Amino acid sequence: MSVITIDGHTLALEDVRRVAQEGVAVEVAPAVRPVIQRARDYVEDIITTGRVVYGITTGFGKFSDVTIAGEDVLQLQRNLILSHCCGVGEPIDQEKTRALMLLRANVLAKGHSGARYVVLETLVEMLNNGVHPVIPSRGSVGASGDLAPLAHLTAVMIGEGEAVYQGRRSTGAEAMAAAGIQPIELQAKEGLALINGTQFMTGIGILTLFKAETLAKTADIAGAMTLEALRGTDAAYLALTHEVRPHPGQLATAANLRRLLAHSEILASHADPAGDHKVQDAYSLRCMPQVHGTAKDALGYVRRVLEIEANSATDNPLVFPDADLIISGGNFHGQPVSQAMDFLSIALTHTAGISERRVEYMLDPATSEHLPAFLTKKGGLNSGLMIAQVTAAALVSENKTLAHPASVDSIPTSANKEDYVSMGAYAARKADDVAQNALMVLAVELLCAAQALEFGQGLRPGRGVEAAYDVVRSKVAPLEEDRMQTPDMEAIAALILDGSLVSAVEEAVGGLEVLGS
Repeated sequence: MSVITIDGHTLALEDVRRVAQEGVAVEVAPAVRPVIQRARDYVEDIITTGRVVYGITTGFGKFSDVTIAGEDVLQLQRNLILSHCCGVGEPIDQEKTRALMLLRANVLAKGHSGARYVVLETLVEMLNNGVHPVIPSRGSVGASGDLAPLAHLTAVMIGEGEAVYQGRRSTGAEAMAAAGIQPIELQAKEGLALINGTQFMTGIGILTLFKAETLAKTADIAGAMTLEALRGTDAAYLALTHEVRPHPGQLATAANLRRLLAHSEILASHADPAGDHKVQDAYSLRCMPQVHGTAKDALGYVRRVLEIEANSATDNPLVFPDADLIISGGNFHGQPVSQAMDFLSIALTHTAGISERRVEYMLDPATSEHLPAFLTKKGGLNSGLMIAQVTAAALVSENKTLAHPASVDSIPTSANKEDYVSMGAYAARKADDVAQNALMVLAVELLCAAQALEFGQGLRPGRGVEAAYDVVRSKVAPLEEDRMQTPDMEAIAALILDGSLVSAVEEAVGGLEVLGS
C-alpha cells in the first residue's frame, strides 16, 4: 500500500510505523469530511448562542471560570498555542515527529474535536510534504495531554515556531512557505483540539514497541546461540514442562527455542548420559521460556493499549453533535499509555539483564570450562571480549534505574486544577532509552556467542542458530587478535534493527512467535 488512509477508527500500528519510518503518504477517507463538518457546525452554534463552554468561550485550566468575549475568541486560541510552547531539551527525531503528526491527524479525523476540516487537511499536507516541526523532548507531564510537544507542532501550523524542511531547520513560516502550504488562523476550539491529547507518548510508544518486538525474537535467537556455545541442554524447553504452566509467552518462547535448536550436532554430541552430559544449566539458560516469555506477555498488553489509543478521541472538550452534548472529560489523561510504557521498560530490562548473565557465563572460565577465558586463544596478551561484558553490565544497570515506573509519580500543575498527572511522556521516553540499551546488550551477546561457537570442534549448531551465526559473520569477523569492539557491536545492532537477523533465521526455521505481533 503506497498511501495510508485515516478515518479515526482503523489506523493500525503498522501504518504508524510505515508513515514514520518509510515516509508513506497519508490521505483522509472521504467519509470523514461530513462528520467533521457536523461537529464544527455544533461548535459554531455554541458561539452564536453565547453558551459558556470550556475552552471555547472560557479560558483554560484554572482560568476555566473566565468568560472570553466573542471578539477575543481567535486571540484566545493563538495565545493558547504560544503560551504552551514551553518544551525544552533536544528535539525528538523525524520518525517520532511523523508518528505524532499522524496520530494527531487521526484524532481530528475521528470527528469529535470540533475543528474545521482545513485543520486536518493542513496537518496531512505537512506530513506528505515533509514539513517536520521541531518538537522539544521534555516538558510534558502527560495529563492535560502532551501540551507542550503538541503546542510546538501547532505553532508551525499557524506560521510560528520552527520546522525542518528538506534537511534545513528554519522558522515555521519559512518552512511552510517553502513547501507551498498556507498556515491556518485558528478558530474557536481549534487550538485546544490540537494540543489536548496523548500523541507524543503514544507515537514514541508505538515505535518503541516495534523495536521491542524485534528484540523479543532476537533474545530467543541470542539465547539459543549461547546455549549451543556453552554445550547446554535443551531439556528445559520440552513442551510437556510448559503445557503444565501455560502462560502464552512461555509457551511461545519454548517453541521458538526448540525450533532454533533443531538438528543441532552440538546438542546431539553431549546428549548421551555416558558422555559430556549436563543435567541442569544456569537459570539464565534454563529459564529463558519463563523470563523471555513474561516479557512477551507484557508486549502483548502494551500492543493492545496502543492499538486502542491510536484510534481514540483524546482531546477536551469532546463534541457529540448527534447527542447535543459537548463534554469536558479526561480522555487526555495519559495513564493507560504511561503504565503500559512502564511495563515495556520492565520487560526489556529483564530481557537485557538475563542476556548479560549469559554473556558473563560464556566469558568466565569457571562456568564455561571448555571455552578459553574471555573467548580469546591468547589470553594475557589479548583481553578478548572482557570489556564487551562490562559494557553490557553498564547498560543493564542503567536500565534498572530507568525501569523505575514513571506512572506511579504525579506532581500537581495548573494551580491544582490538574492535580494528578500521568508522567506518560517520560515513561515513553525512558522506555525508548531502555530499548536502545537492550538492543546493544543483545548485540554483545550475539558477538560473544558467535565467537564462542568458533570453539565448537567443527560441529554444526541448530539450523536457526547457524543462520544467525552466518548473519553475524557476514559483518563481523572472528576475533583472532584484540581490536576495537564498538564497530562490531554497532554492526550487529544494525543487523537486528533492519530485520536482517530475524529474517534470515525465520527463513531457515519458520516464523518465531511474539505475542500480539
